[in-house]
Amino acid sequence: MGLDVGSRTVGIAVSDELGWTAQGVEIIKINEEEAIFGIERVKELVEKYDVCGFVLGLPKNMNNTLGPRAEASKAYGELLIETFGLPIDFQDERLTTVEAERMLVEQADASRKKRKKVIDKLAASLILQNYLDASGKLLAEIKK
Repeated sequence: MGLDVGSRTVGIAVSDELGWTAQGVEIIKINEEEAIFGIERVKELVEKYDVCGFVLGLPKNMNNTLGPRAEASKAYGELLIETFGLPIDFQDERLTTVEAERMLVEQADASRKKRKKVIDKLAASLILQNYLDASGKLLAEIKK
């Protein structure tokens, strides 16, 4: 399961059974300030999709340092580990939201209001797809 963790929403994506493609599932509303993290809904989705691990977007700064959003993502990852006991990997997500927005504008010609409703789900999908692509390349290299 891929997650794009923000301060108000978490975009959710899952892969197919073979781990080749990522599909956006939904956006969960959260509120960091009130410690509302949507874990009950994540739990439902983990069961529904038989999730065996998480890939969280890690929003690094352009100079490769970790800022407050990256620390918040890491904290969310710790919450997932405590709750589910499943493995977690982090995927550099620099510019995935920008890429998602560009895709929605260019390919779907979506209005700002429509983009806001799906952008985090698409960003989660891109995070997971990038991870799957990188993992597949790594496995191909190992097999050589």
